[in-house]
Amino acid sequence: MTTDVERGMPDARIKAARDNWMIRMSAAGVPVTDFLEVVYSIERWEDWCRAWSERAAMHEKTGRACLAENQNVSAAAHLTTAAVEYHFAKFLFANDVAQMKAAHAKAVECRTLALPHLPPPGERVAIPFEGKHLYGNLRKPAGTAGKLPVILIISGMDSTKEEQHHYEQLFLERGIATLAFDGPGQGEGEYDWPIRHTFEEPVGAVIDWAEARIDLDGERVGISGSSMGGYYAPRAAAFERRVKAVIANGGAYSVIENFDSRPDTLKDAYVLRTHSKTMAEAREKTRPFDLTGIASRITCPIFIIAGKEDRITRWQDAQRLAEEVDGPCVFLALEGGIHVGHNRGHLWRTQCADWMAAQLGLPKK
Repeated sequence: MTTDVERGMPDARIKAARDNWMIRMSAAGVPVTDFLEVVYSIERWEDWCRAWSERAAMHEKTGRACLAENQNVSAAAHLTTAAVEYHFAKFLFANDVAQMKAAHAKAVECRTLALPHLPPPGERVAIPFEGKHLYGNLRKPAGTAGKLPVILIISGMDSTKEEQHHYEQLFLERGIATLAFDGPGQGEGEYDWPIRHTFEEPVGAVIDWAEARIDLDGERVGISGSSMGGYYAPRAAAFERRVKAVIANGGAYSVIENFDSRPDTLKDAYVLRTHSKTMAEAREKTRPFDLTGIASRITCPIFIIAGKEDRITRWQDAQRLAEEVDGPCVFLALEGGIHVGHNRGHLWRTQCADWMAAQLGLPKK
């Protein structure tokens, strides 16, 4: 059989990337020119990680040169771009684990180099958890002192803390410290643990850690999760009563009910991040990721977002969650919105940040 590549056409996964990923990647900080040049320079999925790592290395080289000249603001910008491009080199590239891990290591390295020079700066933190550590990036609003409210930013199945720079900015501008961290099965946590449905466990450990710091207010903790994080965040809020408010974006009510219709690249990521040997095993391991009987335990305020054109998770899952929670709820169903509403950001990004600031007791800005 003649393949698409042999006919001069991209393979199915590259075509899907061209058709569907530009909005998400540009929202996370990938220059549109980079996206177009990289994805239209390759025809085979096997070349994805290499091509994006090479493009990321260009930004890394510029960032390191700026650091050497003490041009630290420029260095932080270039290194942040490098980090997110290394992340996207890795994020769904499950067919070559060695390449994936190398790109991931570079994403972490570049973001860590950038952190002290960002406006506002940040620090890499290690949070004790089950005899090991969860790793995160903590940033605090400029010109603030004392104990600050903090939002825990929870990524999805294929995202990591290195993807969260622009989302962090929304909360920092409103006086909220941000802690984007990798939980079990995510980013730096994917090698030590598989994904777990009981995400209140890592969230509880992170809040314990926050309470012990002199610069964070453990009584004013919000959480935000997108995609799989949109399941993790409400699940955590149902059991971890120290959470004061939660944002859930694009999350499944029952993961297994959405599994079969998901793209093959995402299913392959499930195999890796559930520590499974087969797709069937990975699918079965998603069965406990279900909010049945749990959503009604959520009593803190919740802001729920869903895209009505989401091809990853049915938007009606978010509607069901909104109907079952027991606390104050804002439900925003985005007409024409894709997964996590990346193409309708003007309808939810500043709105949910303003809402979170109000829940954590901050004045309007």
